Amino acid sequence: MLNRAALILKYKEPAIQWINGADPCNNDPGITIESVNEECTVYLISNQDADSPDAVDRWIKRNWQALFETELEGWYTDPDLWPKTRTLKLFHAWFTVECHTVVCDTVGGEIYDDDI
Repeated sequence: MLNRAALILKYKEPAIQWINGADPCNNDPGITIESVNEECTVYLISNQDADSPDAVDRWIKRNWQALFETELEGWYTDPDLWPKTRTLKLFHAWFTVECHTVVCDTVGGEIYDDDI
């Protein structure tokens, strides 16, 4: 068992509308909420930041901008296509936050950052 919690962002309809409408070259606005939420990024956070719903809320308030930009960049690397005004309120309108506090490592080997 890892000493981390897993934070997952599930997309809501306003985010799907942005994905389908942001790219002026997009001729196939076929992204659906179901297809987007099939495969989600998992963010590992400390167990202390996930020991209660209030703790998770505090962590989100400190880190929502980085999460938001990571998700936007996953769709469009050009920040000019991103919403100009990004707020915590918009973040919550676009994403549902799930937090899972039991994370089991079934591999048992070294955990490392494969971007390095």
